[in-house]
Amino acid sequence: MSEQNTVTLTPDTLAQAASAASKGKGLPPVHLWNPPFCGDIDMRIARDGTWFYEGTPIGRPALVKLFANILKLEDGKFYLVTPVEKVGITVDDAPFVAVDFRVEGDGRAQKLTFVTNLGDEAEAGSAHPVRVLHDADTGEPSPYVMIRAGLEALIDRKSFYRLVELGAHEPHEGESWFGLWSGGVFFPVIASKELG
Repeated sequence: MSEQNTVTLTPDTLAQAASAASKGKGLPPVHLWNPPFCGDIDMRIARDGTWFYEGTPIGRPALVKLFANILKLEDGKFYLVTPVEKVGITVDDAPFVAVDFRVEGDGRAQKLTFVTNLGDEAEAGSAHPVRVLHDADTGEPSPYVMIRAGLEALIDRKSFYRLVELGAHEPHEGESWFGLWSGGVFFPVIASKELG
């Protein structure tokens, strides 16, 4: 976060603007809003999904949900956006955490519906892909699912272990890969040969 660009908006003033912008059903149309950039605010989303303001956890779930509704990703940076202002925030990894999922069907007809720490749901498929990154040094997987408009959820460990039980080996890019089916799409997790 750049010190010279830090702004002094408070969560309360931002929440008031977000609340006014969120009137009506569904999520506000942040993709249509392009207000001027007002600087960065000392707000951070930790890897575990906890939101912080000036180093202190935001303890009001309704306020966190309100902020999450006006979250936008542009050119690799995260912003809270209202019709009249845009402020940068820090996101340690992904803005959401997938804390659970439901399974319907099996095999290639399987559907996986993920639920985030804030109650959002997304059925994995072409519009909501699953991807798994592997740490170059440790090989530790970091699995993600797209929730909306470029905003991903890190799939928590317990859910990932459950997902692995649903995996299958399938041909992918000329090799056998272990991965997951959902919504008619195969999501590769790791090359079969790397499993030993």
